[in-house]
Amino acid sequence: MSAIGLDDKLYPAVKIAIVADLLRRQGIPAAKALLSTGLSEGELTSAATRVSLKQVIQCYRNAIQFSSNPFVAYRAGLQFHVSAYGMYGFAILSSTNFRQTMYFATKYHELAAPLADIAFSEEGGLGIWTIVPLALPQPDPSLYRFVTEAQFGVHASLHCDIMGAFFAPKELHVTYKPAGDARAYSQVFGCPVLFGQQGNRFIFEAAWLDRTPKLGSEVTYGSVVSLCDHLLEELHLNAGVAGKVRQALLVNLAQPTNFESIARHLHMTPRTLRRRLREENTSFRDLLDGLRMQVAIKYFRDTKLTVEEVAHSLGYSDAANFRHAFRRWTQAAPDQFKSASKAP
Repeated sequence: MSAIGLDDKLYPAVKIAIVADLLRRQGIPAAKALLSTGLSEGELTSAATRVSLKQVIQCYRNAIQFSSNPFVAYRAGLQFHVSAYGMYGFAILSSTNFRQTMYFATKYHELAAPLADIAFSEEGGLGIWTIVPLALPQPDPSLYRFVTEAQFGVHASLHCDIMGAFFAPKELHVTYKPAGDARAYSQVFGCPVLFGQQGNRFIFEAAWLDRTPKLGSEVTYGSVVSLCDHLLEELHLNAGVAGKVRQALLVNLAQPTNFESIARHLHMTPRTLRRRLREENTSFRDLLDGLRMQVAIKYFRDTKLTVEEVAHSLGYSDAANFRHAFRRWTQAAPDQFKSASKAP
């Protein structure tokens, strides 16, 4: 997993919406499904809503508490289809090679509001997904089980979406003991389930990977992967304490903003903020310079603002200081960069 914090609100509400809808069909009202998430039912249908991993975890805890179905996690996972994952799902669907699909799904998994690390391998004619639920400050066996079984459901659903409705796993391995009758697991999951294993594994015949995707397109796949690269970069830029500093700076970029005021805004002491940024391998100066550079480049490419106007919009009282900084960032004078960016 990356440095994305549990409290960072970066993801669409789709995971929570799907679980809430499943619970509703079990007769559990939205108020219970969303208990302690801080979300309203209306927010689940808004494309503008962004949620944190902590809110997704709370929704999962509510499902554990209020659902009487011992396999609610797996049932929830089966509700996830490629269409629920935006560009990430579209890339999975448009890949022209299933082994390429496995690699892509692993590399860009952060886009899917992940509560587990996933890894893929091939061994002895088998395709193997390994699932490691996110480590929480306080171990929670029921949540660990929920995340694992929900991920099994997601894998089963997505494989069926791209490989065909007849896809089925060969075997599932889990690290824990069965809750209730072990025979029920095989009936629900549609394959043998082995308990007390060294890892959580979703295993299928690797021959499935030799098939040709019916909806694959090299052109489409290449374009969508580029979009996913941009989304992943944006996700990382907004993650962690550094992301909160960037957001605070962006709001007041035209006004001189000092380190101490940002620390107060984030309810931290300057010493704590400096340490947290150091832990994320950055600094206040690096973040401010990086943001100013990105905005300046965008202004020069997309607007007719003069160098002096761009300098003022970025909080520089002296255009000469901005010219010096821009040359340091890009190895080019702002006037030259501006002219080159407008050239046909």
